This record gives sequence, structure tokens and C-alpha cells, in this order.
Amino acid sequence: MPEIAAELEAVTGPLKGSSIALADPETSIGREPSNRVSLLDASVSRRHCLISYHSGEFKIQDLKSRNSTFVNGVPVTERVLSSGDEIKVGNSIFVFVLPDVERVNGASTSVEFEKADTAGGSTIILRKQDARYLRDLDRIQPTGRTLRDLNVLLKISKAVNSVRGLEALEKQILESIFEVAPADRAAILLWEQGPDDCTSIYGLDRRTGPNSSVHVSRSIVSRVFTDGVAVLSNDLPTSDAVDKETLARQIRSVLAVPLEVLDRVLGVIYLDASNPDARFDEDHLQLVTAIGSIAAAALDNARRVESLEEENRRLQAEISIEHNMVGESPKMREVYQFISRVAPKESTVLVFGESGTGKELVARAIHRNSGRSKKPFVAINCAALADTLLESELFGHEKGAFTGAIAQKKGKLEIGEGGTVFLDEIGELAPLLQAKLLRVLQEREFERVGGTRTIKLDVRLIAATNRDLEQEVKNARFREDLFYRLNVVSIRVPALREHRDDIPLLASYFASKYAQRANRAVLGVSPQARTYLMSYDWPGNVRELENAIERAVVLGSSELILPEDLPEAVLEKAEPVAGAGGNTFHDALRETKKQLILNAFEQASGNYTDAARLLGLHPNYLHRLIRNLNMKPQLRQVATQ
Repeated sequence: MPEIAAELEAVTGPLKGSSIALADPETSIGREPSNRVSLLDASVSRRHCLISYHSGEFKIQDLKSRNSTFVNGVPVTERVLSSGDEIKVGNSIFVFVLPDVERVNGASTSVEFEKADTAGGSTIILRKQDARYLRDLDRIQPTGRTLRDLNVLLKISKAVNSVRGLEALEKQILESIFEVAPADRAAILLWEQGPDDCTSIYGLDRRTGPNSSVHVSRSIVSRVFTDGVAVLSNDLPTSDAVDKETLARQIRSVLAVPLEVLDRVLGVIYLDASNPDARFDEDHLQLVTAIGSIAAAALDNARRVESLEEENRRLQAEISIEHNMVGESPKMREVYQFISRVAPKESTVLVFGESGTGKELVARAIHRNSGRSKKPFVAINCAALADTLLESELFGHEKGAFTGAIAQKKGKLEIGEGGTVFLDEIGELAPLLQAKLLRVLQEREFERVGGTRTIKLDVRLIAATNRDLEQEVKNARFREDLFYRLNVVSIRVPALREHRDDIPLLASYFASKYAQRANRAVLGVSPQARTYLMSYDWPGNVRELENAIERAVVLGSSELILPEDLPEAVLEKAEPVAGAGGNTFHDALRETKKQLILNAFEQASGNYTDAARLLGLHPNYLHRLIRNLNMKPQLRQVATQ
């Protein structure tokens, strides 16, 4: 049995509106009635996925389903679930819900409820309606102590409106209380349902400072919570009824007041004192009750803001994953780990990889997880523009700098101030621009084209290339000093053929993405089409796969992507698969193409140009066909006969 209660909330599908408790170590989801969660949906496999609980974590695993299992819009094979994750199984969407987990402000703060009832001696109870500072202030006698108390209330009122952050606000409140009450220790406890599920604890010791361990009386806190009253207890008993911890600390006085918002007690301010001569009195009770009333709403709002900010960070992380990279193979996990290590730093990054592997996505992920994430991310392709235009694009220009420069223009580097500038295809940069970029990296300054004023620059540079820059340096086509300036930390993004396990996930992701854009129902990729996708080498990498799936979605007419929806290059390259009944037509077509080419080469005595003419094909297309069909060994035999 799981130690943590968790549920699936059905948002859409046959079970819409229902809640499913994950009370068993394993919960299977699928079309068969034998599953713990049975879905009458043709797009759901008989055993689609499994949610299991182990070592305090809930994990979802796709059981090689036909249409994949999606978590937050991304197809997964296995994933640890977090509260709020959206799970898509066929046409059903579930939200994974965990109960609120205790959150502690201050790493070393802890709370322990004393088992024994420490309430005793002389006890005073104060109800909110009887608190003098919360009634008509005209009736208060202007004594020295009263004026001091009112000054503290004014100070806390100002803090409520000026201090940002829950922990900072709690610290300010308790320090103000220490100024007027003889407490040795103080704490603010906040909860959702009751004292047993505290979501925020902040403790302060007069001698040792914040984040101190807090020991509280369960009976006193329970009474504050249940009755909504403030409690003052002096002369605590020192009999056998009190536990050893309390005796060792020699607690003599306790004062606890409710933090109440809209008639709901959401927490407590708790004070204790060990000095027998420093007793809490009724004036202290009156003052701290007023402080609790003033601070309650501010504390609640600060807690909710932090909760919303935390939720926003989680959602932003999910969005980043959804719109950047999809893949769970070991090679992709290495890329993710690199991003997590490098992103918080300020170092220049050099990204290597073939075209279409997703080098810009890596750069964007580094930016989004860095301290510059709220500043611009500016990308420029160094191979897309002529040298003169690229210089103006990078550095900007002054009015009249060249023909057509009718106004001043800021360059990409200047636009990216404070953020990240991504230079794609850096290996294509002309020597003159290489020298200018080197100065930017060394001095963090530049001049616009046609300008004389030096402009200071604060950007992080990320560069990418599909070339071997070390070889380019040896061939004197790339500056050595610039290469070492760029190559502070580097990563190579793997080609798709190096992590084939991710092809089904990527295909499912792209199928879902483009089905929504095309406004047509596509449930996934058929097993036969998946076989072809896995057999192809994908020289254009993820970009080529994305284009192939988009084409299949647009041109296809069935609920599944079929082999005939895929590009010819994919079908030609794949080897026939034994037992794949749905591939007969395409296998036969492939073999026919091979036989026609062999016959033409035999007639042309092994001459490529003559064979292309006999087939009515362009020689370049014939070369591609031969390469895709892997026919070079056979044609060599024909040529030697």
C-alpha cells in the first residue's frame, strides 16, 4: 500500500468527473475490463500504461501502447509523476493529484508537539471580540505602556505593507514581538487543515536567531485552533505529567494567539519563556492578539503568492520541456544534465551537432533555465546572410553608414542586452567578422557600423556549428583565438540515428502537434509505419522526422499514420521486416525498384549515366535511389562481370 495518498482526477473521456484513488502498489490503465482503470475507448490499448508506487514516488510507465502515453503533452516511456501532472491516455485526460506536502521556510526549522499536556497553572483566555486594541481605541487609557504597544502595532502595520516574502515578514513580526514581550523563543505556524499539517514553520530564538527548533504544546495549539481564542498560561506544572523535554527546557510561560482570516484559523503565533521572573501578563496577551489580527491576512497572502510562484515555476518548466526537447534515451539525458549544470553559469557555450539535431533548442533551454531568462533570447543564423548584411545585423549601423542606411539601427547584440545571443552556424563567419566577434568576447564592447562610439555589452553568447572547428582552425579557415574563446564549455547534440529509441516518442509528439494544427483526428503511428521510421537513418535528423510526420498528417486520411503516408526515401531505405503483414505492397515495390535498376545497369554495362538514361531518371536521383536501397555492393558485382 502506498504511504502517500494520491488520486487521478478524470478531466475528459469516459470517466470524466470521477476521482480514482491510487491505493494499490500498481494501478493499470487500459481497454480491458481487468485493468484497475478500464477505458472504453478504441484509441486505448488493452494494457496501455501502469502507475506504480515505490520508495515514496509514483511512476508512470507506458506498456508499449499503440498511441503512446502523454505526460504534460509529451510522450513518455517512463516518468516520475509530480502533483498536477496531466496524463493523456487515448481520448482521456487525467490530472495526478498529491496532497499538499509540508513546506518548511528555513532549512533547519522543525516543530515537535509535546505529548503531555503542558497547559496548567494560571491560564487566561482572550476572545477576539474582547481584545482592547481591536475595539474602539478612544476608550484606551494613554499610559506609557499603551503608547509603546501602539507604536509596535504601527511598526508591524508598516511591515505588512513593505516587507516582501513570507519568511522576511515572519521574521519582522517576531522580532517586533521580542521588543515588547519577555519571550525566549517565538514561532509562527501556518497550516491548511489543522495543526497536524503545517505548511510553513518559522522559529526564532532570542539568543541563537532564526531557524531554531520549535517545541509547542499540543493542547494549547489545539485549543487556539478549535475555539479561535488566545491563550496565556503561566506557572506551568513541573510534575510527572510533563515530559522530560519540557522539564529540561524549564518552560514557565506560554502565550499563543490565533491567526484568523474570514473566521478561519490558519495558524498561530506561539511564544514561550523559561525565566520565572519574566512572566507574560494580560497586556502581552492583548498586544500579541492584536498583532495576530493585523498580520494574519498579510501572512496568508504572502504564503499564497509563494505557492503561486512555485506553481508558476513548475508550469514554466513543463512548458520548457514541451516546447524544447523530447526524448528519454541515455544520450538525451546527458544533454539535459549538461543544460542543468551549465544554465545557471555565465560561461560561453559552444554546441556541436549535425543539422537538424536541435542545437537551437539546447541554446533556448540554457537561456530559459538561466538567470537571464526574463531578458531577450536573440538568434541569428550566420550562414543566412551575406557578410556585409551580417555585420549590420550583428552590430547595427549608424545613419548614412552605407547606401540605404537611412536611419540608425540597433544590431542583434544590442537588442539582446542583458539576455542571450545565439549565433548559429558560427563556422560560416567571415574572417573580418570573426575578429570583431573576438573583441566582443574579450572586451564586452563594440561599435555600430559607421559609428565611433563604443557601446558596452552585457550578453551571454551561445554559438553552434555543424562543422569540425578544430579542423577548420588547422585549415586556417577559423581563428584559433576565437575558437578557444567560444569553446569554454561545449556539448555535442547526438544525431537521431544515435538515439533511435526516441524515434517513437518524437513521432507521437509530432503527430499530436500537427494533428491539432490540421484540425484532424490522428491517434498515432501504426506499428508498420513505426518499423519504417526505426529502420531509416534520418540524415536530416529530428527536423527531417518532423517534416515527414507533418507530411503524413496532412496527406493521410486514416486515424493512424500508415507506411504509404511516409516519404519515399523512408520506405526505400528500410529493410523488409519478416512477419510484418501490412508491409507486403511496399516491400514488393522496393524489390521491383531494385530489379529495374539492376536490369538497367546490366544493359548499360555498369555505366551510371547510361543506366539513368535507360530508366528515364536524372543521374543524381539514381545515385540517391542506389544509396537508399543499399545497392552499391550488388552494382559493383555487375560492373566487374
